[in-house]
Amino acid sequence: MPPRTAVTGRSQEPRRRFAEELRLLRTQRGESLRQLGTALGWDASLFGKLESGQTLGSPEVAEALDQHYGTPGLLLTLWELAAADPTQFKERYRRYMTLEAEAVSMWHYGVSVFPGMLQTEGYAREVLAVGGAKGEDLTRQVEARIGRRELLKGDDAPPFRTILSEAVLRSSLRDPKEWRKQLEHLTEVAARPNVTLHVMPDASGPHGLVSTDVMFLRLPEGRTVAYTENAHRGELIEESSSVERLQRAYDAVRDLALSPAGSRKFVTRMLEEVPCDPST
Repeated sequence: MPPRTAVTGRSQEPRRRFAEELRLLRTQRGESLRQLGTALGWDASLFGKLESGQTLGSPEVAEALDQHYGTPGLLLTLWELAAADPTQFKERYRRYMTLEAEAVSMWHYGVSVFPGMLQTEGYAREVLAVGGAKGEDLTRQVEARIGRRELLKGDDAPPFRTILSEAVLRSSLRDPKEWRKQLEHLTEVAARPNVTLHVMPDASGPHGLVSTDVMFLRLPEGRTVAYTENAHRGELIEESSSVERLQRAYDAVRDLALSPAGSRKFVTRMLEEVPCDPST
């Protein structure tokens, strides 16, 4: 059977559909971009970029537009679909991202950087730029990464456990303000009931995951898959015996890590070491 043609004639691609709806609602209202910016308190150029698909903006902007147009929840829902769309990610990550969105629980170990779903925009931008992303591609990758944070929000958010090596917390950003925001964000997320944070001190010595970032995804049908990553490549592992070996290594690392309470104190000490803005 051939695929069904969209009755509305509008795009079925989430990011493009979001942009189309924004443009349609504004033109139906007879507003200019400048008038919209004045009404909502954001620069008109932001709404121009939203309508051209150059940026997704934030959920706060989508909520404000919903209120402005009298479309409660519509634009926020379209924003969430666009932010979670796996086609935003590079081809090699897309299957993993699809599985991540379905996971009923997640366990993570990080060697040198925060996992995407714990990153602030400033942190994501610097990390991705170091990896070679720039221009519109950089903007899209940052938005896609920030969109993943939605997975940890809400009453139905899956349990998430992360073990961060001390090196992650010692590898500060060039901008102290952005680094402080990242550490503050980590403490806020770690306080959520579905999130458990551990810190793996350098003094713990060598272990089975010493050079490997790994994420385990427990899927609805009961099986677990793993995604490993190093500086050069990532690999989705679905074969059960290989996943089991990684899980045993992960359990050993967790035994060496600080308790959740001790880990929160560790992050608080790191925050105290970040230089404050002299103007505050």
